Amino acid sequence: MSRAPRALVALPLLLGALLTGCTSGDGDADPTGDAAPTSASSDLGRLDTDLAPCPEQPDQPAADSDLPATAFECMGGGALDLSRAPGVPTVLSLWASWCPPCREELPLVQQLSAAAGSQLRVLGVASLDGVQQADSFADDAGITFPSAFDGDGEIMSAIGVNTLPHTLFLAADGSVAYVQNGPVESLAEFEQLVADHLGVQL
Repeated sequence: MSRAPRALVALPLLLGALLTGCTSGDGDADPTGDAAPTSASSDLGRLDTDLAPCPEQPDQPAADSDLPATAFECMGGGALDLSRAPGVPTVLSLWASWCPPCREELPLVQQLSAAAGSQLRVLGVASLDGVQQADSFADDAGITFPSAFDGDGEIMSAIGVNTLPHTLFLAADGSVAYVQNGPVESLAEFEQLVADHLGVQL
């Protein structure tokens, strides 16, 4: 008897991940630190998206943190390099197409991005997702702020989570000032978190 194709064997695992809502399924993505693109991230170069490119970062090493010292390609172009300091306080929103509450939170992140001006940087990271799925989800949510692609979930693994959304508040030197577990409910709550943990008044 022939074996079932590998894709069919993996299908129940994929369905299980989708049915758990905001849980990625296994929670043990293994960061490789390898800069070579995966088969999923290789689609980024062909992506036609409304997402803005990731901004340039200063040539300054980031402060020590638990985040992977890895550069992630951005869906609209450019890169998010966690080995380099952002240079300004930064809000990093981790989201995915398999996360229903992310659909509610992402428009609030978009509002925060619009309010941020030059004193705050707002970026997203599509996590444990496929390129096309993430881009379609971003389009449905009406977001345009820059978002990196972390198809293997390296950042989630580094901070020890398998649920989304999560929001990281990074100081200008790249250190993690605060991690928000779960969704933020309003723009006012986002602004208060930014004031409390990054010292930025919007």
